[in-house]
Parts: sequence; structure tokens; C-alpha cells
Amino acid sequence: MDIRYVVTSLAQGSAEYIYDSLYCARDRAENLIKLHKTQLASDRTSCRSANANQMRLILHTAAFWLMWRIRRAMPRASALAAAEFATLRLRLLKVAARVVETATRFRVAFASACPDAAVFQAIAAALRISPT
Repeated sequence: MDIRYVVTSLAQGSAEYIYDSLYCARDRAENLIKLHKTQLASDRTSCRSANANQMRLILHTAAFWLMWRIRRAMPRASALAAAEFATLRLRLLKVAARVVETATRFRVAFASACPDAAVFQAIAAALRISPT
């Protein structure tokens, strides 16, 4: 039996609504902040100037947004669908591939033994900007 308690002063809403909508949402937000700090090292503001530290934080936030967007575009049946950012970085971003640029497109050629090439293709298709 899985019994959970939340102590609150809210008078409106059922216990299930308060737990699912408010409490669990807060937990998800805290986990994303933890990912931002630990796996992307955004808490390292070791520069002397405030402007440099601010720029560093902006770049870390852009990296967080990229990793979050990749994880959301991941096929749900994939083993990497619930992976942490460090795992995604190692399995998808730090991959050797040959990139050929033509006038109209980029072609990415993976090694024949690349285990995540299909996942990479699915993510690229999901992130593709549709022409307007």
C-alpha cells in the first residue's frame, strides 16, 4: 500500500488534486533545477567579473534548454526517453560522425555500429523546423 500525506492550508481542491497537480509539479521543477546545477555545472560561476558569470549562466541555460528539448523529442519507446542529461550528452552529442554540407542540406553519416543512430534520426526529424 502506498500512502502519502501532504500537509497544507489550502481549503479548495481534493487531496488527489493537491498532491498530483501542486506537490508533484513542485517536485518535477526541483528535479529540473537539480539537473541544471549538477549535470550542466551551472553553479560554477568562478569568473571574477559579474558579466562573465552572467554570460556563463546564460550559456548553461541554453545548454539546459537544448538537452530538455532533446529529451522531449525522444521517442517514448526509446531506452533514452527518461535518461539524465549526462547520459544523453554521452550517447547522442559526443558521437563521432561524418558531416557533409551541400548547398541545400547537411548529411550526417554515422558508423555502421552506432547503436543510437535511429534515435538520433528520430530526434532530428522531431526537431526539424517546418517550412512556412
